[in-house]
Amino acid sequence: MTLCGGEGILPGMSHETVAAHAPDPHVGCEPTGPQILQLRSDRRLGHEWDDWDGEPLPNEGIYQESPRLFFLLLGAWFGAIAVAVGMLLWLTSPRLGQFWAPLPAVLGSVLGSSVLMIGVWMGALGLSLATARNRLPARLAERGLLARALPLVEASCRWFGISRDRAGNAALRVYNRLAAARARPGVRPDQLLVLLPRCLDKDSMQRAMELSGRYGVPLFVASRGRYAREMIARTRPRAVVAVACERDLVSGVHDVAGKLPVLGTTLSLPEGPCKNTGADIASLEQQIRAFLGLDALSG
Repeated sequence: MTLCGGEGILPGMSHETVAAHAPDPHVGCEPTGPQILQLRSDRRLGHEWDDWDGEPLPNEGIYQESPRLFFLLLGAWFGAIAVAVGMLLWLTSPRLGQFWAPLPAVLGSVLGSSVLMIGVWMGALGLSLATARNRLPARLAERGLLARALPLVEASCRWFGISRDRAGNAALRVYNRLAAARARPGVRPDQLLVLLPRCLDKDSMQRAMELSGRYGVPLFVASRGRYAREMIARTRPRAVVAVACERDLVSGVHDVAGKLPVLGTTLSLPEGPCKNTGADIASLEQQIRAFLGLDALSG
């Protein structure tokens, strides 16, 4: 047994002798600085993936959901709200009638009218999707109400045991088709901004950079959604093409679509989120060409 001061206990020495002659046991053991223990993962996940359990994602994170899922989940959300408000109105109607006798009937009419308007709005979205022609003004579709409704679809999917990724993919399919139908061609290359995630694999990143060079469009690799929004505020583009997973695209479209046109390309996640992800480069090129006013893909 060796003391921190550097001296040891010799055979035959009593503890009293050691205590009398040994130097301060802490001499030479003073800490030279804070010793911080850390565990670093091999990737840095965004907050949208806080609930990921680390298991591989189904089909390498590639989803091909029908827009029908979007309408079912959105209808479930609005239906649940309508039922909750209706029950509250029914429970409180006697007390409301004491303030003003027609008040329960008036509020019931307002609720019924709201349900009818939501039904008409969803029907117009479905018709626009089926005909590839927007039947609603932008503020009632991809530049307004639709963009704000995307997180509601993600919220309602939990009621049915459906993953956020499937719900987000269905919602983005609806959003992209309506946004592309209204995309105004003729944006100059320097007025278009392409946003890429830092987690793209080498091949996808290289091919995306080749597109940037071929079409002359600025490209920004964002490590966080906050940095992407800062770049949009700094460069003030007329349109944005973003590449990200469904979760990040839903939140990004919700934040940005009301300010400028956005199209989104989803990722494949063969190793889970935020590591060596792949992008559909053909889809990315189509979206770039849509904003630039180029009709067909070059061979």
